[in-house]
Amino acid sequence: MSLGSTIATARKSAGMSLDDLAERTSIRASLLREFENNHFERCGGETYARGHVRNVAVALGADLATFLELFDAEQSTASRSMYDLLIENNVTTPRSEKSRVSIKTLAVISASAVILVGGGQIIISNMNSTNSPTASQSPSITVVSPRPTATPIATSGSNVNLELKATRGSTWLLVSDLSGTVLYSGRLSQGESKAFSSTTLINVRFGNAGAVDALLNGIAQPSLGVIGEVVDRSFGANSSN
Repeated sequence: MSLGSTIATARKSAGMSLDDLAERTSIRASLLREFENNHFERCGGETYARGHVRNVAVALGADLATFLELFDAEQSTASRSMYDLLIENNVTTPRSEKSRVSIKTLAVISASAVILVGGGQIIISNMNSTNSPTASQSPSITVVSPRPTATPIATSGSNVNLELKATRGSTWLLVSDLSGTVLYSGRLSQGESKAFSSTTLINVRFGNAGAVDALLNGIAQPSLGVIGEVVDRSFGANSSN
C-alpha cells in the first residue's frame, strides 16, 4: 500500500473528511487531496513534505514510524548519493581534493632536471678550462642522468564492519559506502539483523533510529536516536558513533 492510500485509509477510519483533517493540521484540503494521490511536489521541498506527513499521522492517531518509512521509501531523493545527503544535513564535511601530479608533468620535470645538470656541468667545465694551464685541451663533458625515484604505495585503512539489528521495532534503511554506492535499501523487520563491510566508510539513513542497535567492529554504539526519528549516520574505522 502506498503512502497516499495509507493516509486516505487512516482518514476514513478516523471518520474525518478532508476539511476536518485540514482544520486539525492547518494544511489546505486541496493539498491533502494531492497527498492521498501520492503527490507531494507542492510542499516546498522534502523537509516541508516530511513535516506535513508527520502532522497528518499525529492528527489521525496513526503509526508515525510507518508513515515516515513509506515517505522515505517512496518520496526521498534516493538518486542522490548518501555522501551528498550527509553534506546537505551537516553530518559530514566535503572531502578535500588531493593534488595529483600527472605522468606528463613528471616527465617534464625529469627532462628539466637532466638539462639543468648537464648545463651546469658544461659551465663548470668551461670555467675550469679557462683557468687551467692546459686550456688548449678540449674539456670532456659527462652528463649524469638522475636516478629514478620510487613511487610511494598508498596503504588502505582498517576495514569497517557494521552490524545493525532492529531490536525495538522495524525500520527502513538506506546504506551506502563513501563513493555513494548503495549497499542496501529496504525494510529491516523487528528481530532481524544485517551486516555490512567497507574499507573506508559506511553511511546509513535510519527511518526509525530508536529501534536499531549498532555494533561497529564488534563494539556496541550509543543510542542512534528515538523511536520514529529519521537519522543519518556515518561509521568509519575510527568512529566513536
